[in-house]
Amino acid sequence: MRLFAAVLPSEGAVRELASEMDELERLPEADRLRWTGRPGWHFTLAFYGEVDEEVVPDLSERLERAARHTESFPLALRGGGQFGRGRALWVGAEGDLDALRLLADRAEAAGRKAGVPMGEHRRYKPHLTVARSRDAVDVRPYVEALHAFTSPTWTVTELCLVRSRLPKSGVPREHPRYEVVARWPLGAAG
Repeated sequence: MRLFAAVLPSEGAVRELASEMDELERLPEADRLRWTGRPGWHFTLAFYGEVDEEVVPDLSERLERAARHTESFPLALRGGGQFGRGRALWVGAEGDLDALRLLADRAEAAGRKAGVPMGEHRRYKPHLTVARSRDAVDVRPYVEALHAFTSPTWTVTELCLVRSRLPKSGVPREHPRYEVVARWPLGAAG
């Protein structure tokens, strides 16, 4: 199964982001982007890819331990940016980014120790993808519009293991489906 570890935004942050996305989708050439819907909004901490089912219990145990050793922390959605010359538009984060990076490092280490091939380690860049494109798109107007965006701050209290099911129908603009398969409380939250 295709898995990743994630932090999910609060309902208040999701409402604010949904309102902001309604505005962005009205900008010129917005139809050139494939907008990520509310169910797809998350901060990926570690992407595991296809994981054999027999590895999942060990991975889960290690993620539970990572969550237990990480205290709850404040986070908010803030600003935006792009990857790949407009191939991905994202919203950033503010708050205790050191704690978020630590949780990402622990989630990556959990994967490695469970035997999941993780590839080369890169410094974690907190981002929540809101749109993608197969072609390079000038997303500067969207990044500018996101510059002043800030959601309400929430307290991150859990680490999630999420399953991603890629579209198979070939329907244009169809999105992956995400299913939270496990949740673990952070530190004192448990």
